[in-house]
This record gives sequence, C-alpha cells and structure tokens, in this order.
Amino acid sequence: MGTFVTFEGADGTGKSTHIGLLAERLRAHGLEVLCLREPGGTAVGEALRALVLDPANAGLSDRAELLIYEAARAQLVDEVIAPALGRGAVVLCDRFADSTVAYQAYGRGLPRESVDAANAFATGGLVPDRTLLMVCGAPDEGLHRAAQVAAADRLELAGEGFHGRVAEGFGALAADEPIRVRVVDSSGSCEATAQAVAQAVADLFPWLGDGGAPAEGEAGAGPCASADAAPRPAAPAEGGAARG
Repeated sequence: MGTFVTFEGADGTGKSTHIGLLAERLRAHGLEVLCLREPGGTAVGEALRALVLDPANAGLSDRAELLIYEAARAQLVDEVIAPALGRGAVVLCDRFADSTVAYQAYGRGLPRESVDAANAFATGGLVPDRTLLMVCGAPDEGLHRAAQVAAADRLELAGEGFHGRVAEGFGALAADEPIRVRVVDSSGSCEATAQAVAQAVADLFPWLGDGGAPAEGEAGAGPCASADAAPRPAAPAEGGAARG
C-alpha cells in the first residue's frame, strides 16, 4: 500500500504551496506522488466543485451541500486515490473528510453523527496516514490572504462567525487524534514551515530526517507563496489524473 497524507486548515494557510514543495522532495527520491484537491481531482469532482462553491448558489441547503461534497469525495476515492494507494504511490490531498467535519458539522451545525456516517460511506473507511493541520494566526487572516489571490467563493463569504466555528472544529480534531493530526504553524517563513511539514511526516519518510525546504539547487528550491494558490483546472500528474 502507498501513503496517504492530507493537508487541512483554513484557506490562505499555505496548503497548496507546501503540498507542492513536499511532492517535489518525494519525487526527487523516486516516489510516485499524486497531488489532489477536494472537492475535485476528477471530471465529476471538478463539476461538483464549481457547483458547490459558486456564490450564485446561495440557496443551497446545508444537507445538500454535505451530500455534494461527499459525492465528489466518493468519486475521487474510487477513481484516483484507492488505485494510487494500491500501486504504492504517495497521495497528497488538499482537504479530505476532516474538512467536512469542521465545515459542515461545526460550521453549519449539522449533526456530527450524520456527518461522520456520510464521511465513512464516501471514503469507504479510508483514513489518512497523516493529516497536517496548517494554522496561521486568526481564522480571518487566511481568508484575507486568499481573497488577494482569487475572488471569494460561497464558503469564504459565510462570515467570521462561521469560520470561527470551523477553526474550533479543526482544533477539536487535532486534540482528539494527536498522532494522526499534526498541527503545523505556517505563520513564519516558507522555509521554516517546510521544515515543520517535513518533521511532521518524517516517521512516514525517514530519509527526510531534519530537512525542511529544498536547498539551493535542489529540486523544488525557489520562492514560496504566502497563501494558497488560486484554483487551477485539474491536470494529469505522474501516475494518473491529479490536482496540484
């Protein structure tokens, strides 16, 4: 089996940036790495992403929103993640089931047991080997950074109270599962954050050792973005369809 690592946290905390940096380091050691995002990563998932995040769909009910996310997740697991893990690849995913607990259970107030059941069905019981919770100051700081990169989507427009509850949900998940969920402070330099990411997965990839950001001249070296990159169309990656 391969290795499944997810990145969680508010928008603008550097998830996309550090997924890319970690992927390049892993590929430099000859590993097949897929970089995915949720919702998305498949043709069906990208269509559902456009639907659920479109501000024009302000009337979407909370239960319908949950089921759209789960439909996209089920397609991603069946079409991409499970086959990749089965052939021994490393899968790095920007959001997974923990986001649904934080956003739909804590943020929207849906019953936790209903969200957990929907997650279990959509994932087929798949749980990440490691989850990195990226945190960077107050919940609204990341949103402000993300807004500088792209127009706000439907969830980003949900208000500070909503995003405060989401942050509370992520914190609760980290407290409940400290072995799987590791908190990474991304408020410092890109290099310091990359080192923290490497340390958080060093037991999964021991050769990373104490290393962090790629050294000058090493694959992946270069400037880091201070916020998550704007969404890009899904594109194939090494080993199969993926989202970077």
